[in-house]
Amino acid sequence: MSLKWLEWSQKLQAIAQTGLTYTQSPYDIERYQQIRQIAAEIMATYAHETPTYVYNLFSKEEGYATPKVDVRGVVFHNDQILLVKEREDGCWTLPGGWVDVGESPSQAVIREVYEESGYQTRIIKLLALYDRNHPRHNHPPLRHHVYKLFFQCQLTGGSAAESTETAGAVFFKEQEIPELSLTRVVPSQISRLFEHYRHPEWQPDFD
Repeated sequence: MSLKWLEWSQKLQAIAQTGLTYTQSPYDIERYQQIRQIAAEIMATYAHETPTYVYNLFSKEEGYATPKVDVRGVVFHNDQILLVKEREDGCWTLPGGWVDVGESPSQAVIREVYEESGYQTRIIKLLALYDRNHPRHNHPPLRHHVYKLFFQCQLTGGSAAESTETAGAVFFKEQEIPELSLTRVVPSQISRLFEHYRHPEWQPDFD
């Protein structure tokens, strides 16, 4: 499925958001609001939402428009990879989430792994930096433009635990990966991460 509509709406929203941040002209403010409305209508049409709902989501975004940063912890143990079960959709993913303001990506991933799985870790290396919008990853549509950082982490302590967002933390063999939460991670990424595990000399991937 072509996602040009998503690209168009994200770019128009970014133009509107940045324009509204810097302009002082009442005429330009009106024009940027109109651009935001068009972006909302495009996204609402294809995402089967109401334009008002999408417009209100867009209106909450302020400042210069940039991609959001999502971090994922890649924890291997005995040739298995750690996945957590999302309460939201009942599917599995690498522990992770948004980087908070004032927090480095490495701090964020260590925090996310602990909060979502109960395991304490330390960072080994950055394995990949992917553009979620890149067609080769085949993620479902999302209103945000996102950069995804995958960090290999080493276990240092803790034990499997549930959280408010996750309902289990389990290590899986490569041939036994369960149904994935595709908005967060896709099968091709899991396969690539196992390849990195088998080839620790590899440099990080990037889009």
